[in-house]
Amino acid sequence: MRKLWLLFAQTTTVVLGVLFVIALFKPDLLQMRQRPPQSGLTIRQAPAPAGVPLAPVESFAPAAQKVIPAVVNVFTQQKVRTPALQDPIFRYFFGDRLDGRPRQASNLGSGVIVSANGYILTNHHVVEAADEIQVALADGRTVRASVVGADPETDLAVLKIDGADLPAITFAQSDSLRVGDWVLAVGNPFGVGQTVTAGIVSALGRTQLGINTFENFIQTDAAINPGNSGGALVDAAGNLVGVNSAIYSRTGGSQGIGFAIPVSIARQVMEQIIREGGVTRGWVGIEVQDLTPELAESFNLRNARGALIAGVLKNGPADNSGVRPGDVLLAVNGKPVTDSSSLLNLIAALKPGESARLTVARKQQTLDLTVQAGRRPAQRAQAPEAEPELN
Repeated sequence: MRKLWLLFAQTTTVVLGVLFVIALFKPDLLQMRQRPPQSGLTIRQAPAPAGVPLAPVESFAPAAQKVIPAVVNVFTQQKVRTPALQDPIFRYFFGDRLDGRPRQASNLGSGVIVSANGYILTNHHVVEAADEIQVALADGRTVRASVVGADPETDLAVLKIDGADLPAITFAQSDSLRVGDWVLAVGNPFGVGQTVTAGIVSALGRTQLGINTFENFIQTDAAINPGNSGGALVDAAGNLVGVNSAIYSRTGGSQGIGFAIPVSIARQVMEQIIREGGVTRGWVGIEVQDLTPELAESFNLRNARGALIAGVLKNGPADNSGVRPGDVLLAVNGKPVTDSSSLLNLIAALKPGESARLTVARKQQTLDLTVQAGRRPAQRAQAPEAEPELN
């Protein structure tokens, strides 16, 4: 009996010694394996980067320092012409003032220096109908600016100031932006001064918002407020990816939904304004609407792709080429039409005077019609409830 007890004590001592050594050098071997959940759910856990500790996002200070000198504040003055002031009796009592206020309306916004010789890109609505425009540079100087040209349908305008060796912004590649990328919005919100806010790209290619005629917005949650209009939206490297243009808000302040005109559109419009003084777009004289599944079924189409031609301007380019109301426009020069918005862009891209091939569906047949594009008349962006316009 004594031998058995001695053997038990020795075995226990050895086992405890082994466990002590394992606990000292390989503690993970003693941890109990976690049973997988019985519901059939499998969670994929990404491993931590080997040798790289998890760290917060790096500072945006280098990007901000790069872009801030190229962003300006835009101040405009507009004379308010009140018919009552032409009455000599009225002017006798009130002079040149109405209700104790000067006959001037002011507006503020932002802009981006795009070239060292003084060209500035901003929003059309910032400088619309302005009688005087002042630009405040980041170095404290204030200079007078003139309007080179504007495009209300994309809400862009180009200003010019006298200067040389100005700090011009760097343009990003047009296709470099992705949903989820960090962006910075730089501008002058509420007139408080140069401000930088950060966020991410929430969505790309936003259309049919009723803000502009031609829409392809970048949506971001970077704080954009009144006064930011015309300012820069830049990537984490400080390169221009968009021009801040509008916000969605019920209160007038930022609610995390802001819209910027992408750099691809801004650069194209800007270069044409500087070169020609305005923007020229194609036009064929048709009125279109989106093709719903119900309409597609009534026309015996396989899918609801394309745009329904609801009206054709008499003696216009489309009418002269045989396009008829009720046709479904499927493609322009072989490029598919997905909806009325894409059709608007395809038609606008045509050069006035050049011939284009329109592919239409009519009575279960596909026809190719040749149309000679005209020049699109100057139009203002319409609200969503407005009547459709001719494209």
